[in-house]
Amino acid sequence: MAGNKRAGTLYLKIDGVQREAKGEFTYDIGGEKREAIVGADTVHGYKTAPRVPFIEGAITDSKELNLKTLQGLDGVTVTLELANGKTIVLSNAWFAGEGTVKTGEAEIPVRFEAAKGEES
Repeated sequence: MAGNKRAGTLYLKIDGVQREAKGEFTYDIGGEKREAIVGADTVHGYKTAPRVPFIEGAITDSKELNLKTLQGLDGVTVTLELANGKTIVLSNAWFAGEGTVKTGEAEIPVRFEAAKGEES
């Protein structure tokens, strides 16, 4: 249990291999998106559409990290372990980023998506 700690250190793992996470990450475990249905007279209700579960942030490039392999990842388990004690898991995930590297800080923006996301 993390107690009063809410944010700070986090860990990104891809198939159990920890990557060097940088800065701030965002995530969404999916579910339904609601959108209003508006008529000419009033609001009629809403419709739903699925939201794509994702984990997005940046990692540090290294000699051991192969960019082409990263870009081709598919069917992997991606976990994001947060300072507040939560773990976000994407099962059977794929790399959905571009794989562009920023050399000033050896930074690679990453985005993983999946059909299912879980929070524990």
